[in-house]
Amino acid sequence: MTAPTPELPRVPWPSVLAFVAIACGLAWLVALPLWLGDGLAEPVAGLLLPVMMFTPAVATLAVVFALRAPTRERARFLGLWPLRPARRVVWLMVAAWLVPPVLVALGVLVAAALGFVQLDLAFAGFAAQIEALLPPGASAPPIEFLVFAQFAMIPAGALVNSVLAFGEELGWRGWLLPALRPLGTWPALVLSGAIWGLWHSPVILLGYNFGRTDITGLLFMVGGCVAWGVLFGWLRLRSGSVWPAVIAHGALNAAAGMVLVVAATPPDMALAGPLGVATWIVLVVVVLVLLVTGQFRRQPELARRQPS
Repeated sequence: MTAPTPELPRVPWPSVLAFVAIACGLAWLVALPLWLGDGLAEPVAGLLLPVMMFTPAVATLAVVFALRAPTRERARFLGLWPLRPARRVVWLMVAAWLVPPVLVALGVLVAAALGFVQLDLAFAGFAAQIEALLPPGASAPPIEFLVFAQFAMIPAGALVNSVLAFGEELGWRGWLLPALRPLGTWPALVLSGAIWGLWHSPVILLGYNFGRTDITGLLFMVGGCVAWGVLFGWLRLRSGSVWPAVIAHGALNAAAGMVLVVAATPPDMALAGPLGVATWIVLVVVVLVLLVTGQFRRQPELARRQPS
């Protein structure tokens, strides 16, 4: 695979290190009340987790404006504007909106085939989860209606979640991936995905996503972020825009609970979840198809001029 000549002549390592330090440091700072309190059971957890998603955006602003890297055509370098070629960007945005939930669903099927989860299409397990959330004496709507509502809301939820996902994607795929691209396409994709995974450590080590509070949970998160990061990164490099990656991230978050709807018993999310091993297999197949068809070779310039 031959990557195009990157716009940056070399990786701006001081800016990259500053970006990682600011993003990760702020993430730990935001999560600190959870560590000092009851962890994810803290009442403010629902507020702090979305705030944490904007720490990569703050880090991006710091390196772009305070450290002035790059100094020219910032909006184009970050993939914010212009949206050209418009047709390609629009179609990739549509694919980013619709395809990730399909990949999550395929991951559930692979998990079932590998024995990671037992499917229950009568949704008795999901009904038990709903009943556990209801106050005593309350009754739930028919389970078929709730299941339909869960799946029907995914497209709308993808757009709503994209607002929060923008805070992350401006950092990971907007700034960090182009900054690392002088290393080559694949090293940049893998390294940016690994950093993205490690950034989650303040909440992963509290049991978020996988229910594991040790290093294994963090390793699973890094694996999931590298797998999805390659796909999100391809959207960024193929379109020259950060917006398809933003929408894809929102769509992934909207579909994240799909396995919980169809599982007979609570699954091991490290194996059967959207960031788990079964979904890694699906993503590897998708990336191999893109690779074989030459899609990683077709990358537009991310900025018209060399940033100083």
